[in-house]
Amino acid sequence: MFFGIVDLTTYILGTIFIILIPGPNSIYVMTTSSRQGVHAGIASAAGVFVGDSILMLLASLGAAAVLHTLPSVFLGIQVVGAIYLMWLGYGLLTQAKLNWTSRHQAYDAPKVTIDKRHPFKRALLISLVNPKAILFFVSFFVQFVSPEYEYPWLSFLILAIILQVFSVAYLATLIWGGVSLANLFARRRGLSAIGNALVGIAFISFGLKMLVEIY
Repeated sequence: MFFGIVDLTTYILGTIFIILIPGPNSIYVMTTSSRQGVHAGIASAAGVFVGDSILMLLASLGAAAVLHTLPSVFLGIQVVGAIYLMWLGYGLLTQAKLNWTSRHQAYDAPKVTIDKRHPFKRALLISLVNPKAILFFVSFFVQFVSPEYEYPWLSFLILAIILQVFSVAYLATLIWGGVSLANLFARRRGLSAIGNALVGIAFISFGLKMLVEIY
């Protein structure tokens, strides 16, 4: 156990798969970079980083405070989080099936509104207006934090830093890799289906594992 973190290797693998799934943040960074250049792409990536950091901080502090003061409530959060991850996993498997059945259809690029003057502010807003992000961060992080560890806030902090390191690396790849690289999963629907299926299975496995350990 590393600073109260349970199964760090699994967490890192899960984090990599999660980041590789195209989402509004990565699509915005990709589109801004391709239309406005590297500097605008860096500004938008910085907005995503700050926004996600704020959400992770809120999620981590809240979960750590509950664990420290109300362990029984934290147990309930773990159960709800496990169920939520399984529900997300089911959704990803459903999306994977749709991507696989439509893998030979023409690709339609996602429509993203670009703010040519303030890419940082736009990216920050895109990140912060997603309330599901906090629920996801809590649900995902609690699966890897030991309730017995004396400083749970440190465990959450380390998990958040690891996720952000991989996120920054991925966003940098999108900025300098160009649209063709950023659209790899989106254009090749079969590959996207496999990626979604793997993450969906991972989420369901995380949830089941946690429920088994609790009960």
